[in-house]
Amino acid sequence: MNPVIEVEKLSKSYAQTKAVHDVSISVCRGEVFGLLGANGAGKSTTIECILGTKKQDSGTVKILGMNPLADRKRLFEKVGVQFQESNYQSSITVRELCKVTGSLYKAPTNYNDLLKRFGIFEKAKSKVADLSRGQKQRLFIVLALIPNPEVVFLDELTTGLDSRARRDVWKCLEELKANGLTIFLTSHFMDEVEILCDRIMILKKGAIIFHGTALEAINASPHDKLEDAYLWFTDDPGHSADAELLGQAAREVENENI
Repeated sequence: MNPVIEVEKLSKSYAQTKAVHDVSISVCRGEVFGLLGANGAGKSTTIECILGTKKQDSGTVKILGMNPLADRKRLFEKVGVQFQESNYQSSITVRELCKVTGSLYKAPTNYNDLLKRFGIFEKAKSKVADLSRGQKQRLFIVLALIPNPEVVFLDELTTGLDSRARRDVWKCLEELKANGLTIFLTSHFMDEVEILCDRIMILKKGAIIFHGTALEAINASPHDKLEDAYLWFTDDPGHSADAELLGQAAREVENENI
């Protein structure tokens, strides 16, 4: 199966600081891929380079076979992006924002259907500035899906949502995945990662320290829960994870996936 997202040996530095070093990612159609790591681990820079909003120092990136820098306009007819923080005019309403977003694409999804699916249709006439944090988060997901994308990038998709709303979002995304949507997400909620992600990658100081399934991450650690395993992988050497043992576990899992 041809990958939808192909990243080969991606590296990016700022001055003398290596933000991302030699990262390779392959994501297939209909897969949910989770990029994990502590704040400052290199997740945002990796995604920005994949999307072409930043130029990598070395390495190659393709989405749907296209270069995100050279084929930007054609590519973004097929890619949706949701970020954790977004700024819009204070007076614009939900419906107006959805309408403007839809006008940017040739074949957008009916935004009213998306607003209903994500439980904020009753807020269509409300100003975006007046929405709660959770309502804004659901709106940002809707905006990412309006292009009717083949691939969507979701950043901390359920931050600010209560438990029921989070589960409703998960259900919607699972339905979209079943219809062939490829989802690339970041999250700090390990229950979310376990439920949604087919595979995960954990970054630390810009480098890959784990790549595999959530279950493989647990099995490669001394713990029986993903949250504990994640903290074990990302902790500083000498604390909860021995550096040599961690590296050996990551290499073993990577070799199994080759």
